Amino acid sequence: MILFENVTFGYGPKPVLQNASLTIGADERVAILGGSGEGKTTILRLMLGLIRPDAGRILIEGADITDKSEDDLRDIRRKFSIVFQEGALFDSLNVKENVAFCLREFTEMSEDEIDAKVRQLLKVVGVAHAIDLMPDELSGGMHRRVAIARSLAAFEPKMFLYDEATTGLDPINADRICRLINELCKTGTGLIIVTHKVVDAFKVANRFLFLQNGRIIFDGDRLGLLKSENPDIQEFLNEFRFKVD
Repeated sequence: MILFENVTFGYGPKPVLQNASLTIGADERVAILGGSGEGKTTILRLMLGLIRPDAGRILIEGADITDKSEDDLRDIRRKFSIVFQEGALFDSLNVKENVAFCLREFTEMSEDEIDAKVRQLLKVVGVAHAIDLMPDELSGGMHRRVAIARSLAAFEPKMFLYDEATTGLDPINADRICRLINELCKTGTGLIIVTHKVVDAFKVANRFLFLQNGRIIFDGDRLGLLKSENPDIQEFLNEFRFKVD
């Protein structure tokens, strides 16, 4: 579904990605790991055409999106359910109106149909009781669940994209989000999760990419990652080993 061919991107003179090549199928469950500033979120933004590569090509389902117009990119983005870490809810709208927003923007559903759809989505993510609450009345875990419901509202995604879905959450709420992510993928829909939390990555993914200095230095399964002899990967994995011990 997703193909990067020798993609290079930088903010100003600093390269964030250098000649990155990868292929991800629509049914794969992939975690992108690495330290802060290593280009993890940049990969998601490139996939969606929110930023454009300085060199190389990006194909989504065989279509080269590198130079597509904003109108054409809308159709590409509808293939994904996207939850960015900074994708805050609209502060002035309650939970129901936040989730209903995309339904009103992108569908011709009646108000009764929108109401039923919103309630169904909030039930799916386990926050139906919060329908009338404002964003500042939600806990961190509830906020993240509502954001996931909103991302599901208008379209049937072919793949889920999560940017630091559990960052800032306590272990109990982080585990709830991981279980929700797995539940949403039961039909075989794939996912890409960007995270620096190895424990949570292992709960939802079975393929792992590790970024360092703008390059993909590891691409493989959990066992291969754990056995990697790269000292930077081993240092990164210390969190997981500490939790297990």
